[in-house]
Amino acid sequence: MGQIKAICTSETKGTLKHVVHKALFHTEWGIVGDAHAGDWHRQVSFLGHEEIKAFRRRGVLVKFGAFGENIVADGFDFKTLPVGTRLRSGDVWFEITQIGKACHKACAIREQVGDCIMPREGIFGRVLHGGWIEEGDMLEIAEEPMPLDAAIITASDKGSRGEREDKSGGKLKEMLEAAGYAVLEKAILPDEQDALEHKLKEFAALGFGLIATTGGTGFSVRDVTPEATRAVCTRLAPGIAEAMRAFSMGITHRAMLSRAEAGICKRSLIVNLPGSEKAVEECLGFILPELRHGIEILRGEAGECARK
Repeated sequence: MGQIKAICTSETKGTLKHVVHKALFHTEWGIVGDAHAGDWHRQVSFLGHEEIKAFRRRGVLVKFGAFGENIVADGFDFKTLPVGTRLRSGDVWFEITQIGKACHKACAIREQVGDCIMPREGIFGRVLHGGWIEEGDMLEIAEEPMPLDAAIITASDKGSRGEREDKSGGKLKEMLEAAGYAVLEKAILPDEQDALEHKLKEFAALGFGLIATTGGTGFSVRDVTPEATRAVCTRLAPGIAEAMRAFSMGITHRAMLSRAEAGICKRSLIVNLPGSEKAVEECLGFILPELRHGIEILRGEAGECARK
C-alpha cells in the first residue's frame, strides 16, 4: 500500500504531463482528457515516487509528469509487480498489462536530460472500474473480488415528469440489494433514445457490474430502450432476454411481445427488464441467480460457464 503523490495528464502524446490533483477515470479508457487514454492496453501509467527522487539526486530537477507517468505513488517498486496484478484506489480498479516500454526517440525528457526512467521503472495498466482519484488517496494491491455494484435506469415519460411513482425501479433496487448488490446510481429518464444511450454509456464508463433498465421494451412508438441498449453494447447476450421471455410465456402469452435486450458494454452487463413492478419481480427473480456469474466472468474473476 502507498499514497498517491501526483496525478498527471497531457493533451498531446510525446509531451510532458502536468499535475491535475484530481482526475476521473473511465472503465476501459483511462483518465478523461489524457492523450494516452483509449481502447488499448496502456491506458494508465504508473511510476514510483522513490524512483523519481533517485533521479533528482542525480542533479536533475524534474517535475511530476516529466516521464509521461499518470500516477506517482510511494510504497511500490512497480516494475516488480507481475502482469495481471490488480491495484485499487477507492472505487477505481486497475490491472497491470505491461512492465516498462521502449522509449520513443521523441521522448521530451530524454531530449532534455539524456535519460528517461519510464522504460525501466514504469508500468502500464487498463482501468477495470472507473471513478475519481485525488492526490493523497491510497493505492493498494487488490486480492479480493471487485465489489458487486449496480445502477438502475427507469425509462418512463410520466415517471421522469413526476407524474407516476417509480414502482418498478423501486422493486429492482429492493431485489438487487437483497441479492448483495450495492445500488449506487438510480435514474428516471424520458423515453428518448439519445438520453438513454448517454446514461448507459455514463454508467458503463464507471464500470458498474450490472446496469438494469426497466420500461420501454414494448411496441409503443415511444418504447426505445432496446434500441438504446443495442446502440451502446459491443456484444449482445441474447440468452438472458430469451430466458426471461421463455419463463414469462408460462405466465402470459403476451410475453412474446417483449423486445427486451441484454448485452455487454465495456465491463458492464446491461439487462432490459419490463416496466411493471410485478413483471420485474418475476423476470429478475428468474435470471438473478445467474447474473452474478456472468459479471464475474466479464470482470475476469471466474472461468468457463460449463457445469461441473
